[in-house]
Parts: sequence; C-alpha cells; structure tokens
Amino acid sequence: MDTDTLPQTDFRQIFQAQRQTAEAWRRSTTEERIDRLVKIGDWIRSNQKTIREALWQDFKKPEVESDLSEIFPVTSEINHAKKNLKSWMKPSKASMPMPMFGTSSHIQYEPKGCSLIIAPWNYPFNLTIGPLVSALAAGCTAIIKPSELTPNTSALIAKMVEELFTPEEVTVCLGGAEVSQALLSLPFDHIFFTGSPKIGKIVMAAAAKHLTSVTLELGGKSPTIVTQSADIPDAAKKIAFGKFVNAGQTCIAPDYILVHESRKKELVAELTIAIRDMYDPKHQGIEKSPDLARIIDSRHFGRLSGYLREALDQGAKLEFGGGIVEGDLYIEPTLLSQTSEDMAISQEEIFGPLLPILGYQTLQEAIDYVNQKPKPLALYVFGSGTESAEVLEKTSSGNAVVNDCVLHFMHHNLPFGGIGNSGLGKSHGEFGFLAFSNEKGVLKQRVGFNNVTLLRPPYGVKAKKIIASLIKWF
Repeated sequence: MDTDTLPQTDFRQIFQAQRQTAEAWRRSTTEERIDRLVKIGDWIRSNQKTIREALWQDFKKPEVESDLSEIFPVTSEINHAKKNLKSWMKPSKASMPMPMFGTSSHIQYEPKGCSLIIAPWNYPFNLTIGPLVSALAAGCTAIIKPSELTPNTSALIAKMVEELFTPEEVTVCLGGAEVSQALLSLPFDHIFFTGSPKIGKIVMAAAAKHLTSVTLELGGKSPTIVTQSADIPDAAKKIAFGKFVNAGQTCIAPDYILVHESRKKELVAELTIAIRDMYDPKHQGIEKSPDLARIIDSRHFGRLSGYLREALDQGAKLEFGGGIVEGDLYIEPTLLSQTSEDMAISQEEIFGPLLPILGYQTLQEAIDYVNQKPKPLALYVFGSGTESAEVLEKTSSGNAVVNDCVLHFMHHNLPFGGIGNSGLGKSHGEFGFLAFSNEKGVLKQRVGFNNVTLLRPPYGVKAKKIIASLIKWF
C-alpha cells in the first residue's frame, strides 16, 4: 500500500482496522505468533542482497557492515523469540503474602493492542524491524513510520510488509514529519520511538494526550573512560570500531573519551594505528576504503563539518584525520584533543566520525565530568576490575560495558534502553516482549468465608485488632 500521500482520515481508518485485528490477536497462540516471525525471517534471508543494495544506495553502508549491524540483529532477535516465546507468554505465578492467605495469583501477559513504531535513519532496517519483532511476539498489530532520510530502505521495508501482512495487521506509512504528526494524534496502545531526545519529548507529549505508554530509545553523549590500568592497544581497537562503524552514526557510539593523562599520548597513537588498520590497510587513503559508510545527507554533513571547523578555530588540536569531501558526504575518522566545554562538539551529541579525547588526573575527576552531563544511553570503561567497578557504582547510564564498546546491543538477555534524557523503557528479547505487553495481575479468591470477611463494616473491636496486627507484623 502506497501511504506516501494518505490523508489523516485514511490513517485513522487503518488504525481502526488494526484495532479490530488487535482484539482478535489478543487470543493468538504461540504458534500463530511464531508463524508471523518466521515469515519475516524467511523474507529477509531470501532478500538479503536487496537489503544490502538499498542500504548502499542510501548512504554507502558496506555489505559486511549491513549484514553485521542491520540483518543479523533482526534474524537473531527472531530466532531468540521463536525459542523463548512459549515461556514468555506463560502466566507466571505470584507468591502469596500472609495477609492474602487463601488466595492464589498470577501475572498474565496480554498484548497492549495497536502499536506505532517510529524508526530512525541510522540503522534503518535493524531499528525498524527489530521493534516489529517484539510487537508481533507480544501479539500486537503495528503501524510503522520509517525514516524519510533513507528512502530506498524505507521503500523496501514497505514492500516487505505489504508482501507478508495485510494493512489490518501491519502497515507502513511513508513520508516526512507531517506523517509522524498525523499518526501521533491517534490513540495508540503503545508507541516505540527511536531517535533524538528533542523529538522524543515531542513523541512523549503527544502520547500523554491519550495516556499511551511509550518506549523511547534516544541517545546522548555516551562517554568512554580509559583508566590508568587499561590495556591501551586493546582498548584502542575496540573504541575505534565502536566509534567509526556506520561512520559514527550510532546512538551508542563512544561520543568522547576521558583518558588518564599518563596514558593519553599512547592512546592517541594506538587509535591512529587502529583507524589505519581498519580503513587504510593498503595505504591508499581512507577515502577509498569500501568499509567506511558516508554521512546520511548534506544537512548532517554540514552539522558535523561545522562542529569540526568551530573546534579547530577555537583551539582544538587535530590529532588525526580532518579530511572532508562534501560532494561525497565523506568525513574522515577524526581525533581531536584540547576541546573546550563551550564548543558545540562538547555540548551536542556528535553522531558522526569525530572523537574528542580529554585527559584527567584522577578517576573521580572523570566520574564527576560524566555526572555533570545528562545520563547517557551507554557508558564504556576500560581498565581493571577495581577501577571499572568504581565507575559503574558512581555513574548512571542506560547500559554499561567493561573493556569493550557497543557489544551489549547484541545481547538478547540484557535490557537495552536509556535513562532520563537518553530514553525510557527497555527492549530486546524478553524485555522487548514486555514493552508491548500488559503484565496483568490476576488474583483468585475462594467463594464464601475468607480472611477479608472479618474486615468488612460494621467495624468492631475484632476488626480493629486484626488491622493493628497487620500494620505491626506485615
């Protein structure tokens, strides 16, 4: 269905149709839900080459990187859900507290209903279909709004959904901000949004009008702390990959590095080696590397080149890189030192291949620096167990990784998500299933006389004594 120019009234018709389907899907079985996931997995495997081509057309994402960061996370999510969905759907027994003696209770997992998924452009296939897997596993219908900045991938997603589902089950609405605004005016049962904190606030405000629950996967300035005890060559390789994969356009990419002053020079040298090993092993120039993606569009290219230009004009030191080719939307992996807090690169989420490196004297100084900023989506720390434990204990972030970067996104048994400015709610695996589910508590009471009978009016001495005992002992 071509929804590129559908008016709001048509969005409402699709929404109402999906609501009817959602009521029927509330009784869907494990097998029915798994069948929906299997259809997606089979389509992806049959169209893997086409997915790669769409991603290349949108921003020259390398083939292997597309497989690793776009396709594998989705197929892995599907396989994990297929394996575990039966246990996720099974009601879980709740233990009985003494004041509830004689009752039984359990938690029943029911689909929230009709969901809206608003996806970003940086991982346009992964971050669209991944949430859809969770929605379908939970038994929800879905209206999907992919990004207009990746038209080829978004069109491919629309084609996939049209081939696999009816509009009453899952549908894709293409278009820009006006489509998102129209969809957000509808009373969805759950909204899953991935994007910037700025737009996340708009989504949350729209959801509040209908008291719709939300999952917000946002971003922020994810710090990397390299302690005095860190293995610098090992840390440099991992940081360089985590930062420059997808040309730094990753919500959990290291945004800046805080390194102990005594190890700073060594880290810069090892990062330089790591970048060259990844993107210029034949010494032909990083610009010629087939393994480095491009910036998504001219607006973001201008934003990033502006950050770099301002930083250098105001005294930052270029440690490596700095090359830009506007016509190719190419920005070289770049290392900067001596940046100051009044620079835009220090205030805004970078979301590109620019990496500031700051020195610190004491670990507490680094911790204080992190805590002065909004809570990040991810935090990375390299070093000994003692120093890493101190950082984890004294900071707050959506997720944290010790001695690596971005790896936690692939871990299905960990909740993925932010806190505060970096997001609300969790996803992936069972946590994604729960995001689209209502955890309904069910209590069953015996018929006739029970422990509450003595507590009904008229209140007498016996009732007062029982209540006093409850307050004292329970």
